[in-house]
Amino acid sequence: MESQHILQAFDRDLEGIQAMVMRMGGMVEAAILEAGQALEARDDDLAEKVRAGDKAIDALEEKIAEEASRLIALRAPTASDLRIVLSVMKIAASLERVGDYAKNMAKRANVLGQMPVIPGAGGSLRRMSKTVVQMLSDALDAYNTRDAALAEDVRNRDRDVDQMYNALFREFLTHMMEDPRNITACMHLHFIAKNIERMGDHATTIAEQVMYLVTGVRPEENRPKAETVTVIGVEGK
Repeated sequence: MESQHILQAFDRDLEGIQAMVMRMGGMVEAAILEAGQALEARDDDLAEKVRAGDKAIDALEEKIAEEASRLIALRAPTASDLRIVLSVMKIAASLERVGDYAKNMAKRANVLGQMPVIPGAGGSLRRMSKTVVQMLSDALDAYNTRDAALAEDVRNRDRDVDQMYNALFREFLTHMMEDPRNITACMHLHFIAKNIERMGDHATTIAEQVMYLVTGVRPEENRPKAETVTVIGVEGK
């Protein structure tokens, strides 16, 4: 009877942590979309909202890590249950990084508002952002339903994001070559595109974590990626 109570307590605590992960995912998805909207509309207020909201995302990730650590210490989960708890922590960490990239987008949206408009760039980046948001949403749905097939589909879509990044890189390069006055703006836009591409990588990491959680085996093959081009690094936080 006591072991049954312990099991029920573990399940209850784990459900609470997983609910926090899903809430965090929703916050991150909103941040990406709002950062894209702020960029296209040159909306400084919306960009500032995204930047300020990152603190709540960071705080939630810390709360998830604390609760997961407490759960491990108090409940001494079995190997299979421990894998679930560790996957929650890793997914939360990936979401926190995506939130950082959304914040970086918002920072550069403020700067770009003072520069010449690069035709079509805002819309293209927003569409790329929406693609990544859908990947992230599907990866979290796959986790929630333990759907390895959906997780694998998300993993395969990472190539699409890479291809979108490559197309944008070439577009920005063309603008810079045509008019040197576009160089600074296009460099900022390139940073944003690379941030979004990195978001896709983290969505893929979450999908791979789901595949491991469901099957017990990590994907062995290299993830499907298009060859990306870059000329400069990308900052983290």
